[in-house]
Amino acid sequence: QVQLVESGGGLVQAGGSLRLSCAASGLTGSIDVMGWFRQAPGKEREFVAAIDWIAGPTVYADSAKGRFTISRDNAKNTLYLQMNSLKPEDRAVYYCATKRGRALSRRQSAYAYWGQGTQVTVSS
Repeated sequence: QVQLVESGGGLVQAGGSLRLSCAASGLTGSIDVMGWFRQAPGKEREFVAAIDWIAGPTVYADSAKGRFTISRDNAKNTLYLQMNSLKPEDRAVYYCATKRGRALSRRQSAYAYWGQGTQVTVSS
């Protein structure tokens, strides 16, 4: 049974930082691609970043470039999202997800397994 568990969310002031983690278990075979998505109140869920689990290439949403960094610890099967210079508009529930196949994707429909999410709140 595939399980993705996010942690690290919380309340932070604008300009602050948070590091989200996503622990993966139950995945048969190797992990191919993992990504972060977020959903703000009243909005559609949107792509944030994704990483090729083996080789390491990454892709970011424009809103995340220069502020967020996606990384992974292969030995721990853990995905991270370092978020710096946070803004009130970054407030959302952040989800990690995983997909089969090595192609990086921004499409939610490409990802088969999802975590339950972790809340990030940024105060102004």
